[in-house]
Amino acid sequence: MLGTSAVTNRREARVVALQVLCETDVVQHEASSILDQLFADLDVTPKHSDFISDLVENVLVNIGELDSIITDYAPSWPISQIAVVDRNVIRLALAEIKWSVETPEGAVINEAVELAKAFGAENSAG
Repeated sequence: MLGTSAVTNRREARVVALQVLCETDVVQHEASSILDQLFADLDVTPKHSDFISDLVENVLVNIGELDSIITDYAPSWPISQIAVVDRNVIRLALAEIKWSVETPEGAVINEAVELAKAFGAENSAG
C-alpha cells in the first residue's frame, strides 16, 4: 500500500496502520509481527511508529465495540459484507476519534475519506 520506503507524516502512518489491520483481518497474522516487519522494511520515526502502534492497538483491542458502532449506524450492512479495506478504514477512523486526543475529528474524517479514495472499493468515498 505504501509507495515509499519512509513514513514522513501521519497520513503515511495511517496507511501503514490500515495495511496492518487489513492483513490481520484477512489472514489473521499477529499485528505485532506485521508491525515488526514493516518497521524493519520502512524508515519510520519513533513518533510515527508509536502513532501507528497506538492506532492498531486501539482498533484491535476495541474491535467488538467499534463493529457494534458500525452495525448501529449501518444495520443493513453486516460487518462481513463491508469490503475489507472499507471496514478497516471505518474502524481506524472511529478508534482515532474515540481514543486519540491529538487529532481533530474533522481531520480524522478527512483522512478516512482520503484512505477510502486511495485504497477502498470503487464506491467507497462517493
